[in-house]
Amino acid sequence: MNWQVRTLDATVPPHELVAMRLNAVVLDPAVLGPKAWDYIEAVGDRIPALGLIVCTGRSTVAQRVRGLRLGADDWVTKPCHPEEVIARIEAVVRRRKRAEARADRGPMVVGEIEVRPDQFQALVGGQSLDLTRREFELLELLAGSPGQVLQREEIYQRVWGYAMAHGDRSVDVFVRKLRQKLEAASPGWRYIHTHFGIGYRLQPETDSPTVDETPSTQSSSVHGGGLAQSPV
Repeated sequence: MNWQVRTLDATVPPHELVAMRLNAVVLDPAVLGPKAWDYIEAVGDRIPALGLIVCTGRSTVAQRVRGLRLGADDWVTKPCHPEEVIARIEAVVRRRKRAEARADRGPMVVGEIEVRPDQFQALVGGQSLDLTRREFELLELLAGSPGQVLQREEIYQRVWGYAMAHGDRSVDVFVRKLRQKLEAASPGWRYIHTHFGIGYRLQPETDSPTVDETPSTQSSSVHGGGLAQSPV
């Protein structure tokens, strides 16, 4: 992803940030001065779609918690590698875009499960499933591509927000947990199918085989080695 970067030497009023049409902003409270926390809160309130990353020197847990609660999406401690900062910016922007898309998306129904992206809920018979945030995002991704095989690397990139490290089995672990919860809440159905060496596909299927219940017009019985046919 290519980024256009602006370096600002002074505090920019939130309304001017709106006009800049930025995707994300990286702030250092030490540079902003004594009103840094007020500024972070004002930016978060005024521009909710803007990704906000705080990058500063040594900080306390209380400071980091305060910044995140005031509206920061992430916190990076100096010294840090530029590639890490860029990766965190990309992850924040992706999460923001997913949230915007989620707000506009209606419910999705797969088998007996209703997925409601706007409410971060999955329901069966009106009862909400006890899913973690990551499990729900995984379900939402698979439900949005019914019948399509998604590769593990793509799932990790879109749910976790960054590239999957070699040997990482997080996708398999979370798919297993999600599959267990779906099948426990909706017995008799299979939802997530494994494509070994590739990835996973969501397609609801019932476990019950299709049985031809059409009655036979004739019946047969064996008597002394001969075949006797009963009248219709």
